Amino acid sequence: MCDETTEADNARHLTPTYLNRRQLGASAGAVGMAALLPTAADAKPIKGRDVTITTPDGQCDAYFTAPTSGKHPGVLMWPDIMGLRPAFRQMADRLASAGYAVLVVNQFYRSTKSPIVAAGESFDQPAVRERIMPWRSALTAEAVTRDGTTFVAFLDHQKEVDTKRHIGSAGYCMGGPMVLRTAAAVPNRVYAGASFHGAGLVSDAPDSPHRLVPKLAGGYLIAIASNDDARSPNDKTVLREAFTAAKRPAEIQVYADAMHGWCVIDSKVYNQPQAERAWGRMLDLFGKQL
Repeated sequence: MCDETTEADNARHLTPTYLNRRQLGASAGAVGMAALLPTAADAKPIKGRDVTITTPDGQCDAYFTAPTSGKHPGVLMWPDIMGLRPAFRQMADRLASAGYAVLVVNQFYRSTKSPIVAAGESFDQPAVRERIMPWRSALTAEAVTRDGTTFVAFLDHQKEVDTKRHIGSAGYCMGGPMVLRTAAAVPNRVYAGASFHGAGLVSDAPDSPHRLVPKLAGGYLIAIASNDDARSPNDKTVLREAFTAAKRPAEIQVYADAMHGWCVIDSKVYNQPQAERAWGRMLDLFGKQL
């Protein structure tokens, strides 16, 4: 969950009581961590471009990146609540270098163009939250489903995408439920989904994302932050029961000492060892399902 309570949780995690000097330095330098991301020996040369996608609700600005030659499985990447920004472009490039054609979108396009935060801004600042939350409210389940369907169709029209292979999706924070909504909307195309510290995957609402599991195809990764699990310890059980009942394979795991936001390279609580572990599990999933 991404709210004031989570931000206070993360702030406590970053105090000297919780972190040693080396960890504090790593957290303070999280914005620069992108330069330190491991590069695979077999990384493919890539090329990215800014794109504009026409949706039923307007014009979405996005970033598309893929290997410079050949056709590859498509992947739709949903950013966290701070939207499309350099960190997610770099994460998309890294995934592209592993052999995928990746589209990362500005899900707030109805309200504003990306980037939605300036350098030095973060969701733990009240003024930033106040600015973003009205934009967040426009992203209803119906709106996300329309968007996801449109974005998958966009991927299928790119020359770099191999339409004979399935599509994957990855989502962070608020992007986690967007993965499930997209996969449920186009199960003939989306065959793998990865949610990293997903917010609001389980609720009592009739349209809760976990209720969509019977509509999914393929396999899924649900990587849960330790503080999210502490707040809602039953969510993992509900998710496991939903996937088991639907006979859908899913790896649902709480990552120890990994706080909400730990997988995003510019996050204050970026945890590189655990982020690399989660990234590797996503690559394994995509390799098997796509």
